[in-house]
Amino acid sequence: MKIVLVDSNVAISPYLVYPLGMSMVARALVNAGYEVVQYDFLQNDQSLSRLRECVQNEKPDAVGISMRNIDNVNLMNEQEYIGVVKSIVKEIKAVTDAKIILGGTAFSLLPDTLLEHLGADYGIVGEGEELMIKLVGSLEQGEEIPEPVLIAESSMTSSQIQGALYDSNIMAYYLENGSLANVQTKRGCPHKCIYCSYPALEGSRIRPRDEKDTVDDMEILVKKHGARMIFFTDSIFNDGEGHYIDLLNEMERRGFSVPWTAYIKPEILEQSIIDLMIRTGVRGVELGSDGATDTTLKALGKSFLFKDIVACNQLFADNGIATANFFMFGAPGETPETADEGIKNIISLENTVSFMFIGIRILPGTSLKHMAVKQGILTGQENLLSPVYYISPDVDKKWLEETMEKAFKPHRHCVFPPDSYDRSVKFLHKLGHKGLMWDMLLPKSRRSS
Repeated sequence: MKIVLVDSNVAISPYLVYPLGMSMVARALVNAGYEVVQYDFLQNDQSLSRLRECVQNEKPDAVGISMRNIDNVNLMNEQEYIGVVKSIVKEIKAVTDAKIILGGTAFSLLPDTLLEHLGADYGIVGEGEELMIKLVGSLEQGEEIPEPVLIAESSMTSSQIQGALYDSNIMAYYLENGSLANVQTKRGCPHKCIYCSYPALEGSRIRPRDEKDTVDDMEILVKKHGARMIFFTDSIFNDGEGHYIDLLNEMERRGFSVPWTAYIKPEILEQSIIDLMIRTGVRGVELGSDGATDTTLKALGKSFLFKDIVACNQLFADNGIATANFFMFGAPGETPETADEGIKNIISLENTVSFMFIGIRILPGTSLKHMAVKQGILTGQENLLSPVYYISPDVDKKWLEETMEKAFKPHRHCVFPPDSYDRSVKFLHKLGHKGLMWDMLLPKSRRSS
């Protein structure tokens, strides 16, 4: 049985992202004995005619479409991606009777709505590796499966996370266009941020991948594909159970060091851990700060204070490690007073680059959605296919935007709107620069190599 997997992601901000989810499903299918072809829509210039040609030539028995994002979650410059997927489904249906299966993080957020809206035959909700094998196995056996239908598990129980089947041609395209080679080391998030969908998508229990297998993949990416930097895609790299330390220890045991970056929860790490990060190649970290005051941090469900952000940022700075921070204004409890306080807090952060957003994209199944309904921002009947943003009723959006723009404009290290640096990033990529790119806003002594 032949399966064509199509990655539908077309987002390029702040940089292109290799379709890791599709490649992980591809690995599972190949290991189960299926013939798999991976097709990346972005790599193929978003050409529907090329997609049509691929499907016609390959003659698949099933086509899987991976959906990474519903939209770009940026109120200042909204971009929606559902129309792209709808065009892909329509094009595939025009040339084949093969069953079309939707999956991916974006699909799992709104499965019923998207399956109906896009007109596919089946949908995979949650982790796709085992469920995809189960579904195509049933199709191969000719079992009666009503359509459209959603395939899902009641909970995230898969403890064995397989690696990705990195496609050489697709990876070459992403690396040539400035992307980082991405690796997932664990799934699940135990934190309770009110806006976040990670616990719903991956479960609330940390499930690490075997560190030896993870480093095997990293070595393949460097030695076979020529990757120059690794991006750990975990929701939080420095998990409280210390699995990230096991991974770094395995890298050091093998004498394997490669430039890497990851999302870090702001906290004070022991110097021995920082030293281990440096020895294994860390070049920069992105801190999941999100709130710029103690008031908004608490409202967002964070377990740390702004002083912890300052201390964590300084710790990395003292060790020559570049940092970026991301902040959201308009959170529950935001007022003109907290906004002014947050602006001052961010500007005062030293040796870091900060990116600021207005509003928080409301996602299904989050505490923020329930709060928005209680406050009358939502009726509770919206399907949330089109983005709706939470902005505290106690602050005016126009005032907030004008105040932030005026306050941050003189400061090179404060980026607002958050995508205002994108054009410069594209230019740097054309010049051959690779890596983080945001670290170019830091003083030369702090930039990653």
